[in-house]
Amino acid sequence: MPKLKTNKSAAKRFKMTKSGKLKKRSARRGHILGKMSRKAKRKLRQSSYVSNADAKKIRRLLPYG
Repeated sequence: MPKLKTNKSAAKRFKMTKSGKLKKRSARRGHILGKMSRKAKRKLRQSSYVSNADAKKIRRLLPYG
């Protein structure tokens, strides 16, 4: 069986936790943050988990976790 290639763009965006969940960075924090409130920007610092509906697709891109 040949080795599978990891999708590098997915590998940079998602990390697998020890329990097997997928962790992601919050969206909408790249640029044009001046018009956003401090509270909103502060909440975007936290990472979150990928939903179960999307996790199956992402796991296919990351075959070695």
